[in-house]
Order: sequence, then structure tokens, then C-alpha cells
Amino acid sequence: MSTSIEQLLTQALALPGESRARLAELLVESLEANDIGPIEKAWIAEAKRRRDDVRTSRVEPIAGEEALLDVRNSIT
Repeated sequence: MSTSIEQLLTQALALPGESRARLAELLVESLEANDIGPIEKAWIAEAKRRRDDVRTSRVEPIAGEEALLDVRNSIT
């Protein structure tokens, strides 16, 4: 018996937020895998590395507004 898209969606929406986010990542990656070139693959790898650095607390993210303010202050 095959599962319909609606059934899959219902099951996915019942997952905790972090699990839904991981599922979304895996689905997007499966779509991108065949359609991207080496430059895009490198950017995806870099984005994942940065994401993992934040998740493992190797780096501490700062708010975008704070970052922009720091940049503006450094060039004025």
C-alpha cells in the first residue's frame, strides 16, 4: 500500500520542529543533488559547515542588525 502525499504531509507535520527542519533539508538536498555544478556544491558545503558551526556552538551568531552596525561603524 503506497502512502499518499497528504498522508506523508500529515505525518511530517506531527514531527517536532527540529525533525521537520531536518526532513526539509534532506528533501531539498535530494532535489539539488543532480542539478548543481561544482561551484554550487562548494557553496552548499560551506553553508552546511557554517550551520554546523552554529549548531555545535563553535561560533556564536549575532543579529543581522548588530552585524551591519558593526560594519558601518568600522568604515566611518
